[in-house]
Amino acid sequence: MKYMLMIYEDERAYGPEKAGAVLDAVAARHGAFAAELGPVLVGGAGLKGTPTATTVRAGTGARTIHDGPFAETKEQLGGFYLVDVPDLDAAIAVARRVPLVGEGAVEIRPVLQADDAR
Repeated sequence: MKYMLMIYEDERAYGPEKAGAVLDAVAARHGAFAAELGPVLVGGAGLKGTPTATTVRAGTGARTIHDGPFAETKEQLGGFYLVDVPDLDAAIAVARRVPLVGEGAVEIRPVLQADDAR
């Protein structure tokens, strides 16, 4: 079963530009982690900082465009892994090993499958 592991962190831990030595070190840790996962890893990516985010909001009228993330919170979505594992317990085991900078969280969500709509 496929699970999305969404990484939420306080992006201030990376510095104002989300670049430099901290980001380089974290990228190396994620590269090693991805290599460890092997065929379990289906995909994933890190995301640029929230100053680069654009949000399209739908309401009762026309859709509106806003600079910034969907929700302005301390912890922001900073990246994700898509893994193919047998069950939630296996996804939790993978999520426990995801490299984080400082405090953060990994949210685990099953990916909808074609037969889920039935």
